Parts: sequence; structure tokens; C-alpha cells
Amino acid sequence: MHIWLQNREELHWKKYLMDNAMAKLRITQIKSSIGSDKRQKATLEALGLKKMFHTVEHENRPNILGMINKVRHLVKIEEI
Repeated sequence: MHIWLQNREELHWKKYLMDNAMAKLRITQIKSSIGSDKRQKATLEALGLKKMFHTVEHENRPNILGMINKVRHLVKIEEI
């Protein structure tokens, strides 16, 4: 599985999360989806994010991490 990340710190964070497979993630939308393409808007909707500063919790799974990667510039991720 390849996930493209912006910097080395994110890469270390990604490896840590993959090691803790049952960890939960708190995902918060921090930027508006206005101006984003349809696929990014659909990804936010699939994650359950409806508006700015809306927060959802998901289990750390490859499909969720892939969706986060697609909208990483619009969301903030925290491990619970």
C-alpha cells in the first residue's frame, strides 16, 4: 500500500499508526471544501465530514487512511 505524504514527520506518524492497527482516529475538517473537486468532496462525505470543524472518529484501517490521504490538506488527524 502506497500513501503519499508531504514530509518525513508525517511518514513516521503513518508508520506508527499502521503498527497500532486497532487505534482510533479523530478526524476534523479544518478547511472548507469550496473550490475542491468533486472527488474530494465525495471523500469528505464518505468520511462523515459535513462542514468545517466537524469531527468524526474512525478506526485506523487502510481504506480510511487512503481517504485521509486524498483530503489531507483539508483535515486534521489525531490519534485517540
